[in-house]
Amino acid sequence: MTWLRSSAFGLALVLITPPHAMLALCTFPLRRLLRYRIIAGWSRLVVYLAKIILGIGWRVEGAEHLPAQPAVILAKHQSAWETMAFQIIFPPQVHVLKRELLWIPFFGWGLALMSPIAINRSRGVAALRSMAKKGRERLGQGFWVVVFPEGTRVRPGERRAYQLGGAWLAAAAEAPVVPVAHNAGLLWPRNAFLKRPGTVTVRIGPTIESKNRDPKTVNELAEKWIEEQQKALC
Repeated sequence: MTWLRSSAFGLALVLITPPHAMLALCTFPLRRLLRYRIIAGWSRLVVYLAKIILGIGWRVEGAEHLPAQPAVILAKHQSAWETMAFQIIFPPQVHVLKRELLWIPFFGWGLALMSPIAINRSRGVAALRSMAKKGRERLGQGFWVVVFPEGTRVRPGERRAYQLGGAWLAAAAEAPVVPVAHNAGLLWPRNAFLKRPGTVTVRIGPTIESKNRDPKTVNELAEKWIEEQQKALC
């Protein structure tokens, strides 16, 4: 059944993605926020199809911690699921991502129209400065900013060094930081065709204030909270 469900889900993605990409291209003249809401419909549809076809549901803990103003989300990254589900769970948002993702046919085209903060990692400090500048702009436009500080997807139970970029962005914009832990990788593994039914737990932590704080301190506070939650979730 797992194989059949995963095959049906893969076929559904093949059928819905090209027409949604064409729709995304048609939103080019629209305002950023309206464009986002239309294009994000693809992610919402995929998450709901995953629930119906694959049996992957979700629950959110700690939603009461979300601040009223746009914030920087520092989250664990385990699978493709959270990149889409966050668009249901959190307010309108943009992601910090490597620019190469925008070159993927269909998917990348739609992604580019969602006002992401695309960076060239090889540029080092220049990339961080660009991210901070664009991040302030997006926060000022009413978007939240999602950053996966480990920089790539990590298997459940594992961890990588937390990069400073997201905390630096938050400190530069004096925006609150929202740490997020989850266990999506248990059901939707990285690069895996087979996906398992179950319930993903998304746990939102208390807000971390970045104003008058060193980015390194902000990053360490977020890392400590996230990794402590991961031990229980995974």
